[in-house]
Amino acid sequence: MQIGTQVRKDRLQGAGLDLALPYLMLAPGLMIVLGVLVYPLWDGLKASTKAYRYGSPIADVGLQNYAHLWSDGQFLNALWVTVKFVALSVSFEAVLGFALALFCLHEFRGIRLLRTVLIIPMVVTPVVVAIVFRLIYASDAGMLTALSRAVGGGEVQILGNPLNAFIGLVVLDVWEWTPLMFLILLAGLQSLPHEPFEAARVDGAGAWRVFADLTFPMMRPVLAVAIVLRTIDAFGTFDQVFVLTRGGPGEATRLISIYGYDTAFKFQQTGYAAALFVTIGLVVLALAFSAIRLLRRIDAS
Repeated sequence: MQIGTQVRKDRLQGAGLDLALPYLMLAPGLMIVLGVLVYPLWDGLKASTKAYRYGSPIADVGLQNYAHLWSDGQFLNALWVTVKFVALSVSFEAVLGFALALFCLHEFRGIRLLRTVLIIPMVVTPVVVAIVFRLIYASDAGMLTALSRAVGGGEVQILGNPLNAFIGLVVLDVWEWTPLMFLILLAGLQSLPHEPFEAARVDGAGAWRVFADLTFPMMRPVLAVAIVLRTIDAFGTFDQVFVLTRGGPGEATRLISIYGYDTAFKFQQTGYAAALFVTIGLVVLALAFSAIRLLRRIDAS
């Protein structure tokens, strides 16, 4: 009798361990997420409702920091510059990435080497990329100025001209992150079924008809995912801008990340900067949810 009772007890203990084991395995990862993501977010929300002086909270201001954002001309200008930068960069990256993916989908001699070369810009540290482009754009001894002088021209002003500096920043971002679009879209193209394309070729469809009727419609979900991921990442662009232009000349390249950095560390407005970043985080989150709904509609259709 005692032996049977002990066996049942051991079975219950074993079953309890089996039930608890998945949660025990998840516990370290959950603690890391709580420490790295949840706690800073909660601390930022609390900081956004306070006024600070020399890094110490001096008063609770409620939602005044959030209300002040939408009457702050510098914030609105930085948001507009960021929206323009993201829209232009992601658009060019999507088009070029799709074109490169279509080209590299074909098998020919040297294609593996070409694919490897195309992803090199993505794996280079953003700060290094910014330093290299700063040397290229330098008006006194940069590569563009050297090429211009070689053909009888003068100095090429990139970083000293507001419009040129903004275009130069977009070019840098497109060069660095088009490979990400290329990789995602190439993987999507390689996963498409072959039967519809073979049937279209048998029916005599040309390359454009195959792309318009088959490739692009079937790639829309993958393209949407790539654009959403890159858009969310582009909103947080900081390293390249900080090294290349520091937001200048004037406010031509002052993205929201640069304005938030200046607000928090240069002007010591910690609570206001926290409200700014929480607001941008909510905007990006809204974009992500909108993209998820769009993807569901595409899948349903």
